Amino acid sequence: MSDFHFQELPPLSLYVHSPWCVRKCPYCDFNSHAVRDGLPEQEYVDALLQDLEADLDAVQGRALTSIFFGGGTPSLFSAQALERILQGVEARVPFRKDIEITLEANPGTFEQDKFRGFRQAGINRLSIGIQSFHDKQLQHLGRIHSGTEARRAIDQAQAAGFDNFNLDLMHGLPDQTPEQALEDLKVALSHGPQHLSWYQLTIEPNTEFYSRPPQLPEDDILWEIQEQGQALLAANGLHQYEVSAYARPGRQARHNLNYWEFGDYLGIGAGAHGKITWQERQEVVRSWKTRNPTHYLSRLGQYRAGSEAIQPADMPFEFLMNALRLTAGVDEDLYVQRGGLPLATLEPTLSETRQRGWMDHTRLQATPQGFRYLNEVLAQFISD
Repeated sequence: MSDFHFQELPPLSLYVHSPWCVRKCPYCDFNSHAVRDGLPEQEYVDALLQDLEADLDAVQGRALTSIFFGGGTPSLFSAQALERILQGVEARVPFRKDIEITLEANPGTFEQDKFRGFRQAGINRLSIGIQSFHDKQLQHLGRIHSGTEARRAIDQAQAAGFDNFNLDLMHGLPDQTPEQALEDLKVALSHGPQHLSWYQLTIEPNTEFYSRPPQLPEDDILWEIQEQGQALLAANGLHQYEVSAYARPGRQARHNLNYWEFGDYLGIGAGAHGKITWQERQEVVRSWKTRNPTHYLSRLGQYRAGSEAIQPADMPFEFLMNALRLTAGVDEDLYVQRGGLPLATLEPTLSETRQRGWMDHTRLQATPQGFRYLNEVLAQFISD
């Protein structure tokens, strides 16, 4: 297989990880830890900016198209701390004028009065972790808020000036009926969100649910929830553009689109991951930071835990694992531009999957059948 050839660099985003939450949810496999002895806010902000400083060579003259504060629960941080982060980032890396800056927020009552401060700090998009509006389901999931508090959080976010927000919802919850799942969607839609992340609860290794699995709905119920839910969302103007994402026209999450379109992203914070195209060296490198928050805070500038260059033989799978999450897929030319390889390096597998009816014949796009069996489609592109 031929070597890479990148004529231009892709767009650049920034992911900022906050590893703390009030309580670890039993389904969560992210790098998150319950706050024990107070939040080391100022020390962590200092470390984040030092972490970014060490990665500045990866910017290569680009401006940031988006920033995403994820976790954990980054909304545990004060508006002042977030403002300091954003000012520190912008002092080091230019922002595009239309930059999207998203904050994940949980609707516990202790955060309600923070929304206006977040908006004033420069956050222009929220992703609110609702999961369900049913109190019984929230208890099953170990969430600290109630359905009433979830509704209030959305109202207060809108009152604070947020006209671009995502609501994060799960379905296929313990003992959940199709009626309950659809009711969650209807309540969410009543608040007029521009974007919904709606996805099935899965049991992941290294979680409490993995060691003590709850009773989840049968497959036929899950399929009924999926079909009826997607129809309801489409009827209300939110169209599926990604495996678990639905948006009104023009309101797709730009940060996530950059992932799926194989853009570049810096990752700062405990356990954050990044992916950078190096034009001078003609290579793509994934990197990751120290996971343990205590270790991260004590690294004194040495935050990177490891890195790995993507090999040309692995690029077909790496690229398509992202691009095929999009319902519309991507142009074939994007593989050449951001994958750095000729389209011929996808053959003969691309032709075979097209003959099976799994892939579109003119784009790198899964057909409806291929989208339903996406993992099987992607497995065809794994190098031997």
